[in-house]
Amino acid sequence: MKNLKCLIIVLGLILVSCKDQAKENTEAIASDDKVEVTRALAKFEPKDGVLLFVGQELEAVGGLEKYNDGYLDHFPRPAGWTTYTNINPGGESFGRIQEGLDGLWDTHDWGDNDYNASLQLASSNYENMALAIGLQFVHHEEKVADGTHDKYIYKLAEFLKSLGKRPVFLRIAYEFDGTPWNHYEKEPTIAAYKRMVDILRKEGVTNAAYVWQSTGFMSPNPGDLESWYPGDDYVDWLGYSFFNRWADQKMIVFAREKGKPVFIAEASPTISDVDAKTTGNTIETQLGNPEQAEEAWQKWFIPFFKTIDENRDVVKAVHYINCHWDSHPMWFNNPTFRKIDARLQLSDTISARWLKETSKDKFIKSSPDLYDNLYNNK
Repeated sequence: MKNLKCLIIVLGLILVSCKDQAKENTEAIASDDKVEVTRALAKFEPKDGVLLFVGQELEAVGGLEKYNDGYLDHFPRPAGWTTYTNINPGGESFGRIQEGLDGLWDTHDWGDNDYNASLQLASSNYENMALAIGLQFVHHEEKVADGTHDKYIYKLAEFLKSLGKRPVFLRIAYEFDGTPWNHYEKEPTIAAYKRMVDILRKEGVTNAAYVWQSTGFMSPNPGDLESWYPGDDYVDWLGYSFFNRWADQKMIVFAREKGKPVFIAEASPTISDVDAKTTGNTIETQLGNPEQAEEAWQKWFIPFFKTIDENRDVVKAVHYINCHWDSHPMWFNNPTFRKIDARLQLSDTISARWLKETSKDKFIKSSPDLYDNLYNNK
């Protein structure tokens, strides 16, 4: 009996020791700030870390002679920046008739301030940065799908190839489920997405990763997302938008099921008003207002960084929109953005906290070896 008691005591000590060792190991893993990913890495997916992008128009990003009060003028260069274009020739947007692929070669404003990717690409301030392109073709999905608009896809292919090794994240038909503002028809949109990818590949585009981006909250369950999905062979990354209804997103779960990384492809501090789910309304958020900036930090920025931290196995890129939303005609009557000024540089406290967070090792920014690391998945 005495020997049995001794044996129990010894076993108890061993168990406690094992628990303590496991605790030490767990703490070591957590403090190391690295996450092991066992699935195959996607194109341009970093093995560890999160690519930091900023956007979205010239004023918001800055770093240019005429546009010199944007993100690049106040913060270290991120890993990439975002621009937007379209394939909806003849469409009207806030007084402008679109030509197709607007804002890639010349300066155009379709209600959301000036865009000109070539102006940015020619600047040394944009060296060693990846490019994310939001491409929409609302009301033109059938013409993209049936080949009517092929000339624009071929022209886009030439543009992408002209960038050499610069990685591009192409968000085709971004926020495809964005009713009521997008009005994409499901079947032709899927066909259009696939046709575009097929042509770009056939034309020898090798520097593009294809991003399939939902709103994140309009499709209420993974089954709805599946019904829009072009297929694993056509999708490198899954994306979603992180605005006021960030808690409703289903894309992270869907991404794990598909074995794909996630790009939080649009993010800007917006806080739901009491009727947000039925109206889309958000409360006024001006980062230049200290009280509103603090509320934004508590109710939006903290959840944003927490979402990244808790999903490091899949969330591998994020895009912050450093935009003066309520100064652009496109958003004057938009329930989400009409009272929002998300420019980080307007608030010293937000800027300091942003710098502290994004200076952590997990955030990948511009560097001379960025392209090589992305091509080699380092």
